[in-house]
Amino acid sequence: MRGQPKAETVRDPEEKHNQSRRFARCLPGLAWRPSRSGSSSAEATAAKAHDDAFLQWFLLLIPGTAFGLGTWQVQRRKWKLKLIAELESRIMAEPIPLPADPLELRNLEYRPVKVRGHFDHSKELYLMPRTMVDPAREARDAGRLSSTAESGAHVVTPFHCTDLGITILVNRGFVPRKKVNPETRLKGQIEGEVDLVGMVRLTETRKPFVPENNPERNHWHYRDLEAMARLTGAEPIFIDADFKSTVPGGPVGGQTRVTLRNEHLQYIITWYGLCAATSYLWCKKFLRRPPAV
Repeated sequence: MRGQPKAETVRDPEEKHNQSRRFARCLPGLAWRPSRSGSSSAEATAAKAHDDAFLQWFLLLIPGTAFGLGTWQVQRRKWKLKLIAELESRIMAEPIPLPADPLELRNLEYRPVKVRGHFDHSKELYLMPRTMVDPAREARDAGRLSSTAESGAHVVTPFHCTDLGITILVNRGFVPRKKVNPETRLKGQIEGEVDLVGMVRLTETRKPFVPENNPERNHWHYRDLEAMARLTGAEPIFIDADFKSTVPGGPVGGQTRVTLRNEHLQYIITWYGLCAATSYLWCKKFLRRPPAV
């Protein structure tokens, strides 16, 4: 009848369920899935916070390490200054009689000693190449790329100590290359008994890039006291004769070069400066002030 609403068609619930399943299969991209956007965002935030914390404490190692190295250099500088003071005191001390036992000399390097005896010029050894110790010239050449020093050798001569009954090795001093041959400096070959004052020197080990000694050619690049003693029949005892031992036409004595590098103050400034700079950068990055309200 007109005016009356049509009755709804009653469908079986199972049929409605089957239709819903078919509809879902036709539109798989529209099928409902649980939302993970909130969970993923939280995980990413947590991972970033963990990475930032690791980076923060890892970068803190840089100023910490620099501070530790600077403090270590402070201690090294104190040790070096004490060593320099002891060395200066030893060099300026009054000469003592030379001990006959080489073992007693281990703690006496750079200590002035006095001996009496005569030279055996027939067994000279040559430490070469060497330049003459000249503080005035070295001051003039400071900062230059080349040196004006003349190359030559140190003349090492066996010396028989009359009072001790032993033969030692004495570095008589520097001669230029043209005077290495003893025939060219006969006037300077001292004869008879003499009194000498010199500084005790210990044996050396070969440093990197230094050539090997060549005993066959009598070219010695470093002090190998055992080898020198075997070749000359002397004891492994070595002294540098002082400048007063110099005679006209002979080697120039006083060729002991005492150098102790003390650059620890520069290292202290470098390490503490690096510590301050990296600490400032670390604080600027990780210790940000909260925004004003």
